[in-house]
Amino acid sequence: MDDTIIAQGWVLACSLDDIVPNTGVCALVDGEQVAIFRVGEHQLYAIDNYDPNADASVLSRGLLGSIGDRVVVASPIFKQHFDLRTGTCLEAPEYSVNTWQVRLEGDLVLLGQPKR
Repeated sequence: MDDTIIAQGWVLACSLDDIVPNTGVCALVDGEQVAIFRVGEHQLYAIDNYDPNADASVLSRGLLGSIGDRVVVASPIFKQHFDLRTGTCLEAPEYSVNTWQVRLEGDLVLLGQPKR
């Protein structure tokens, strides 16, 4: 991996092959759990793994789907939907989560800073 990418604050999270299409995984970055989702073959999203509705770090295990034009994950506990582009909780916006910068470099999945 190019050293300039690391110098720009990107962190290696995993290989693309570590994420089965249409599922998520959890990565630990600077002490924070990040849920990384692979939609289709190459579309990636990253949000906080912590579900504030359930007070549990479970979002990476949620089910992916869509509501209208929104790509969402349903929390595995109380089934609230989180928009993967914005982190907005559709049923309770006050419990929205952060999104993270995510990019693919070759077959490596990189995480940047959270968008707070």
